[in-house]
Amino acid sequence: MNLPVAPVPLADPVLATVRWTRTLAVGSLLGLIALGLAWELWLAPLRPGGSWLVLKVLPLTLPLVGLLKNRMYTYRWVSLMVWLYFTEGVVRATSESGVSVWLAWTEVLLCALLFLACTLHVRQRLKAAGREAVAADAARHARDTGAAADPVPPAQPPAQS
Repeated sequence: MNLPVAPVPLADPVLATVRWTRTLAVGSLLGLIALGLAWELWLAPLRPGGSWLVLKVLPLTLPLVGLLKNRMYTYRWVSLMVWLYFTEGVVRATSESGVSVWLAWTEVLLCALLFLACTLHVRQRLKAAGREAVAADAARHARDTGAAADPVPPAQPPAQS
């Protein structure tokens, strides 16, 4: 027996924003990892043949699993950690020359995108959680008291003449 399956509402703007910000956060984090590796190993290393500065990429690998699993805590601390890499990019963009300047400005751009994605993601998820909490509280009140979930009907807009 085949039971009908209710479609998942993809039109929910909060859900769409959460998905978009998650994709942007993971993409910019992967971009920072790839940029850091390429920069310090091949494109413009401090020393010929690569430098130990490539190890700066290791801390960027830690939040990847948390972002992929949509953990709110990870989005919060990544939005703070990214400023270290932003600062490095600004310093190197203004103090080095050649290809490193362009690589540094790319790092700054990726850091800004990562910060924006993380903050929007957290904001949207908290907004959605707030709406769910209000609805759950109203339902609990209605269940406990036997009253309507929202005793005051929403205000109707004035009629146009």
